[in-house]
Amino acid sequence: MSTAFKIIQVSVGRPVAKITLAGPPQNVIDIPMMEELTEALKQLEYDAGVSIIVFCGSGQHFSAGVDVAAHTSDKIREMLVKFHAVIRGIVGAKKVTIAAVQGNCMGGGAELAMVCDMVFTARDAHWSFPEIKLGCFPPVASVGLAALVGQKRAAELILTGRQISGAEALAMGLANAAVNDDELAAVVDETVQRLAQLSPASLAVTKKAIYCWDAMHFDKGLARAEQIYLEELMKTEDAQEGIKAWLEKRTAIWKGK
Repeated sequence: MSTAFKIIQVSVGRPVAKITLAGPPQNVIDIPMMEELTEALKQLEYDAGVSIIVFCGSGQHFSAGVDVAAHTSDKIREMLVKFHAVIRGIVGAKKVTIAAVQGNCMGGGAELAMVCDMVFTARDAHWSFPEIKLGCFPPVASVGLAALVGQKRAAELILTGRQISGAEALAMGLANAAVNDDELAAVVDETVQRLAQLSPASLAVTKKAIYCWDAMHFDKGLARAEQIYLEELMKTEDAQEGIKAWLEKRTAIWKGK
């Protein structure tokens, strides 16, 4: 890698590269981390020796999500643009992407994991899309989650913000496997080894074919969701109150407008 990263850790052992979200204890995805993730994905995309990218979190957690402080009116547009650049970088990558999830996997962290090609999770991991509790919604999940878990389950998870375990994430279709914490690395490595024996060129083209239908709708849907978020949601008093209440560590007082 030509760039020295400060917030994420990138290790390349061709054909696999590992990207670690390294902002302990919760590996919150702030704007600087988004910028580093985008740069890492760009560099890895041009590395012909890499055909697999594994995402994981440092310590006990994958990620508690996007920095709530970046949801204020002066930062929200920049945050959405930069976070969605990361999501589009993963979705459009020619590399096979894998998320290894343990501990908390919430909000933007869960969105990052769900757009990977494969997801392996600890059984007792904590998955959720809790944005509604702040008076907001998760744009990536609102567009892409239903394709994974079905419309009704997606609506339930997004509209209630309910937390589910890794085992339930597997049952819903959010993950390929759910294992004990101490088994996670081995299960991911087993899949990596299988992929490493295959043609990188064939994997890239096959991945493109798998998503050729969904990709068209996802890209347009995410752009529309981003527009709704900025032009409608963030103009409501409740969304502004939800963020403010969280930052002030108090219960939000909803006005319904």
